[in-house]
Amino acid sequence: QVQLVESGGGTVQAGGSLRLSCAVSGRTFNRHHMGWFRQAPGKEREFVAAIIWSGGRTLYTDSVQGRFTISRDNTKNTLYLQMNSLKPEDTAVYYCAATVVGTSRSYYLERSTGYDYWGQGTQVTVSS
Repeated sequence: QVQLVESGGGTVQAGGSLRLSCAVSGRTFNRHHMGWFRQAPGKEREFVAAIIWSGGRTLYTDSVQGRFTISRDNTKNTLYLQMNSLKPEDTAVYYCAATVVGTSRSYYLERSTGYDYWGQGTQVTVSS
């Protein structure tokens, strides 16, 4: 069983920065591709970014490209999301997610259905 715990959320002014972390339990972190999703009030959960098991490939949704950076440290079992130039429209609950490498669903990293495990979420609020 894999457990994910996010941290680092908070309130920041527009143009500011935050770094989210996702601590993953277990010894199989490097056997999982990882992703970040977010959900704003009244909206569906949406893809933000993903990174493959080795860190050698990353994906971003267009709205965060160039502002957010996803990374991972496989020695610390931790996933990160560095968020710069934050905008009020980035306000949401941010979730990290994990999917086992090699399963059929792991080929769809931009879909929430592509993931096996989810964290509880951390709130990010960007004020204008």
